[in-house]
Amino acid sequence: MAIIGDSGAMRLIAFFGILLTLLVLETIWPRRQRVRASLERLSTNVLLTVFNGFVMKLAASFIVPIAAVAAAAYVESKGWGLFNLLALPSMLELVVSLVLLDLAIYGQHVAAHYVPMLWQFHKVHHSDVEFDVTTALRFHPIEIFISMLWKITLVFILGPSVFAVILFEIILNGCAMFNHSNLKLSPRLDKFVRLFLATPDMHRIHHSIIPKELNTNYGFSISLWDRLFRTYT
Repeated sequence: MAIIGDSGAMRLIAFFGILLTLLVLETIWPRRQRVRASLERLSTNVLLTVFNGFVMKLAASFIVPIAAVAAAAYVESKGWGLFNLLALPSMLELVVSLVLLDLAIYGQHVAAHYVPMLWQFHKVHHSDVEFDVTTALRFHPIEIFISMLWKITLVFILGPSVFAVILFEIILNGCAMFNHSNLKLSPRLDKFVRLFLATPDMHRIHHSIIPKELNTNYGFSISLWDRLFRTYT
């Protein structure tokens, strides 16, 4: 179980490193000027993150395995899941795992907009009056819990390695903070980056109050899914 504890430390270091870096960068190169005081917003969004972490920690005492990394370790020890049956080369398995997990998160995000019960929780994320890196922290604790159950289900089906799940979580969190940041990219750089990843200008459209824009640009990491499934604006 040591690797699970180590993965928590790795994710925490990556999370705060990326968060602080983007907070500084979006202050130096802001894409938009703020129209509301940010201290209250920042406090609310950060407190939601702390509370969500506490809720998940508490739930872990009653539901085993609750964390995706713990589930991956368990599945790996049992030899369950698609990848354990196929025995692909490790690098190919890693890449396919990251891509399929990201596709599944894209699907979850689409469902959060179209399933009324899920939207009741997801709209907490969309209720932020501004758009910056702390918006990526603003989620209802029940949505966090549902997301974790969805990831665990995927782990049991696919059987990705523990390392793949850890890396995926770090990439997902990092990309979500990046594309929610109020960071100004040059048009040329933005055009290039969004060929592969969702950029702030791309994802900002998703936070529009106009329905036809709100229900587009769902990708948190890979931008391909929105083009492939015709949800790109």
